[in-house]
Amino acid sequence: MEKFDLYLPTRLVFGKDRISELPELTKSYGRKILLTYGGGSIKRSGIYDRIKSLYQGAEIFELSGIEPNPKIDSIRQGVEIIKQHGIDFILAVGGGSVLDASKNMAAGAFYDGDPWDLVVDASKIGRTLPIFAVLTLSATGSEYDNSGVITNDATHEKMPIFGNMWPVASICDPQYTFSVPANQTAAGAADIMSHTFESYLVRHGNTLTDGFCEAMLRTVIKNAPVAIREPHNYEARAELMMASSFGCCGLLNIGREVSPWVCHGLEHELSAFYDITHGVGLAILTPVWMKYSLNAETAPRFANYGINVFGLDKNADVMSNANKAIELTAAFFKEIGLPSKLSEIGIDDSHFEEMADHVRKIWFGDFKYALRPLDRQDLINILKGCL
Repeated sequence: MEKFDLYLPTRLVFGKDRISELPELTKSYGRKILLTYGGGSIKRSGIYDRIKSLYQGAEIFELSGIEPNPKIDSIRQGVEIIKQHGIDFILAVGGGSVLDASKNMAAGAFYDGDPWDLVVDASKIGRTLPIFAVLTLSATGSEYDNSGVITNDATHEKMPIFGNMWPVASICDPQYTFSVPANQTAAGAADIMSHTFESYLVRHGNTLTDGFCEAMLRTVIKNAPVAIREPHNYEARAELMMASSFGCCGLLNIGREVSPWVCHGLEHELSAFYDITHGVGLAILTPVWMKYSLNAETAPRFANYGINVFGLDKNADVMSNANKAIELTAAFFKEIGLPSKLSEIGIDDSHFEEMADHVRKIWFGDFKYALRPLDRQDLINILKGCL
């Protein structure tokens, strides 16, 4: 059992119509609000009008158009609004991209330089502006963690930001995900599963968190197809939303060997160059990384996954179960409509060497600590295996 800290200060406010509690949750934080969101979905769904009615008399400033892979230029706009108008707190309405961007804005509110500096060097993050969230997509877990991912188009970089950026409270109403299209629901499911795999498929785990991870994976595998087939199925949407929140908050990592999160590192490189949907990239990368990592030493981890998640025969050959588990993972992603090759989404090998060099330079984990230790050529081979 490895030593660990677990700090989860965000209040999750889960269930139908909990948005009505926002004014009470925010009342001690002020009345100047920066409302951040992406496209027009929050207006079509009625969330926008509901927030306006809840905060009658407050000063609400808006920043819309936050991108699916949030760009540093949007963060710069948000920081400018915050400083110009003396914003008291941010109300982020959307999925992980809106929350991630809002976290960088919150950190930039009290920083004199460019907010990109805080992505490159988190030690520069000091005081942060309070954030409240209304979640509309089950995927990244940003509603219940202290990190985000920001893209800089000028440098072809998509990088994580870590710091004291926990939302104060997050409203999690599964009804707000009913209108999420099938492709986005599927990509979100792949993201939740990848968060879990990155914690689960390590050299040394423990019984408790192995069980957490296996339950997470079973939850997504059971409910994602239902949510795609029946978009207004409350229970399926609720299960996915819970899994989203717990997938990236640190709970799955307690007492475990720390993983360098190989698939996330490589996917960020792909998105930096091609602006692809995060979950799509993860769905393509994950089975290839699994197969590349499979050997006699790692086979028991994959076999246990197959037995405890897919119900494979525990008396079967270990390597056979391991291979079957990987095949079933790829088949599940295909079943919910996700591509299985980079060539399907127009990506070739033009930048693979550059990607491998960059991710090894900036990533938070050393790839030699992956389930199968990986060097530069291994990372290139995994990317090539995705073509």
